[in-house]
Amino acid sequence: MQIYLPIAEVSVNAFTLVGLGGLVGVMSGLFGVGGGFLITPLLFFIGIPPAIAVATGANQVVASSVSGVLAHVKRKSVDFRMGGVLLAGGLLGSWMGVWVFNLLQRVGQVDLVVQLCYVVFLGLIGAMMLQESLRALYRSSRPGHRRRLHQHNWVHRWPLKVKFRASGLYISAFPPLLVGVAVGVLAAIMGVGGGFIMVPAMIYLLGMPTKVVVGTSLFQITFVTAFTTLMHAVSYNTVDIMLAVLLIIGGVVGAQIGTGLGARLRAEQLRILLALLVLAVCAKLAVDLFMTPEELYAIQPGIG
Repeated sequence: MQIYLPIAEVSVNAFTLVGLGGLVGVMSGLFGVGGGFLITPLLFFIGIPPAIAVATGANQVVASSVSGVLAHVKRKSVDFRMGGVLLAGGLLGSWMGVWVFNLLQRVGQVDLVVQLCYVVFLGLIGAMMLQESLRALYRSSRPGHRRRLHQHNWVHRWPLKVKFRASGLYISAFPPLLVGVAVGVLAAIMGVGGGFIMVPAMIYLLGMPTKVVVGTSLFQITFVTAFTTLMHAVSYNTVDIMLAVLLIIGGVVGAQIGTGLGARLRAEQLRILLALLVLAVCAKLAVDLFMTPEELYAIQPGIG
């Protein structure tokens, strides 16, 4: 069933959009990521202009993240204090990111910069996650191997320490605040929730136990992406409501399915699957950068 998207100014199949939303929703509940790193490139692939895909993709991330975080709240696997610190940094970062996005929009380089950001960040994060996850899986399979809850590093020597009871941590508030800022900037420029950055940072940098990482990540992603969507809508009218509604319908259902699947898999297996998915999306985007487009010239949809 073909429908016309008034803001994006293209016609797409409605069932395809619902399916994409459902797929991203499953990723959200399964891995604790908002799914923007997946939904935004997929929207590129079906012909949605990058500026519209970034802003509207962030809108869909809100819905799937809300659905996922509610399921984790019921299981008491959300560290609200840690989530609050990450959120404070995320709101600041998203404001900065929207400003940069608008600047790139004015100079006509937003499409190239967004795609390059995806290739660089997804490649680096995916490779590091895959390496560490395979190493963790190998260590856990060794008989008699005892795993430490978390290791103390330079992060744990910073001042202004706060006790995060749900995570079992007593660390400075600065590292999670800086992680939140970085994720907020990415949310605004790339249309992502930032979970593919935040989840590894929470596990390997902050030392949080995996059982509370997913829910806490989704808690922060929900509010940061909602703020980002509002900023994009007010600044450049780049949120297509029709597109967002269809993605949300699939995303809410998919998040519940993903949360159920996640409870049946080991933490190491989840991280390996996420790493492979990140690398696959990165490879597709990298190939597209070097391929000759079907149309050498395109008219940018009116934004203003």
